[in-house]
Amino acid sequence: MNTPTKILLDESEMPTRWYNVVPDLPVPPPPQLHPGTLQPAQPEDFGPLFPQALIEQEMSTERYIDIPGEVLDVYRLWRPSPLFRAHRLEKILDTPARIYYKYEGVSPAGSHKPNTAVPQVYYNAREGIKKLTTETGAGQWGSSLAFACAQFGLECEVWQVAASYRAKPYRRTMMEVWGGRVHPSPSELTEFGRELLKQDPDHPGSLGIAISEAVSQAVASEDTRYALGSVLNHVLLHQTIIGEEALLQLAKVGETPDVLVGCTGGGSNFGGLAFPFLREKLAGRMNPTIRCVEPTACPTLTKGEFRYDFGDTAGLTPLMKMHTLGHSFIPEPIHAGGLRYHGMAPLVSHVYDLGLVEAIAIPQRECFAGALQFARSEGIVPAPEPTHAIAAAVREALACRESGEEKVILTALCGHGHLDLASYDQYLHGDMQDLELSDEAIAEAMKDVPVLA
Repeated sequence: MNTPTKILLDESEMPTRWYNVVPDLPVPPPPQLHPGTLQPAQPEDFGPLFPQALIEQEMSTERYIDIPGEVLDVYRLWRPSPLFRAHRLEKILDTPARIYYKYEGVSPAGSHKPNTAVPQVYYNAREGIKKLTTETGAGQWGSSLAFACAQFGLECEVWQVAASYRAKPYRRTMMEVWGGRVHPSPSELTEFGRELLKQDPDHPGSLGIAISEAVSQAVASEDTRYALGSVLNHVLLHQTIIGEEALLQLAKVGETPDVLVGCTGGGSNFGGLAFPFLREKLAGRMNPTIRCVEPTACPTLTKGEFRYDFGDTAGLTPLMKMHTLGHSFIPEPIHAGGLRYHGMAPLVSHVYDLGLVEAIAIPQRECFAGALQFARSEGIVPAPEPTHAIAAAVREALACRESGEEKVILTALCGHGHLDLASYDQYLHGDMQDLELSDEAIAEAMKDVPVLA
């Protein structure tokens, strides 16, 4: 099939609505619970953290939500993003499969994260908020929020997981260029951080800890709110512009995917690509296999339990029913810092529990081997996170070579790795190790998960 390498949309073709998967699911997702009463959380319970518009989106049962014009204006700096046919990768794999990847590394921050950072900042600015706090792992989310805050004149304060803060100094620089203030987490700025540093001055941190610090600072000030880069419904909602564009682009070349693979950490990239295609599958218009891909060092879907847990380590957030490794879980400092979260987005967990999507875990050396094949053929150096989806796509393509099937494989390359080259250096020099989470470590972390009647 003579498909062009790059499939583009005009600005006029950019979607103007986000898609909410909730109304189309056969079973509604379980509600979030108030951490004190254990009753379903009410809109006012989220008031100290989020503006009213985002709270409404979090709980919305509307299928589509219009994207504000001011958000579309910023989106146009990089959207619509390109869809590529990976002709050169297909050739070196000698596969009859056709591989497509939606490239989100064209955004100012180099990842998919601005898709939600921009609307989150916009809605906060519209309601008079002056400052946002947040957490970040590898730094893609923190830099995206700093960029978005610069667009709407808000202050931005970021707690970055200490292991990533030390390993990825230029992510910190990028946040500071856009005006953000960045702290390693755990930090001396919060009581929770100080307690952890007393126990271990070299604490590697975790996303759960960084969330606790950012939340505690947000609720202490009337003109400050908190922003989250993944996990919550409204975040995944904003990311669906990825999948909506991909549907339009594949239609231009007369293709529908047989297999869709996406890296999953908190779930925003995966949900953003997959949910519009899941809508089409549920409606009977196509029937792709949809597969989550996570690291063996942090296997929330493949080894975690589906139960109510806190979104942060200190237990400040509502309880969410999700696949979790336990909110006290401290992941190994693997290179895919954005995939080191103890829980999976409740919506992704729910559709997985319903059997609508699959999940696999892949070790990091296989991921980087696939990334080198990709970089040397397609020319883009992937961020460590999407190397998991690349490795899964390579597996599928090689299976097609063995079977002779001409499957269409779709994935999202959710960011470039230009600021992650230290990871590649370790791989190229044989210093990278595969890390697999033991059942014993999971059992230990799960001891702190609340037991609900």
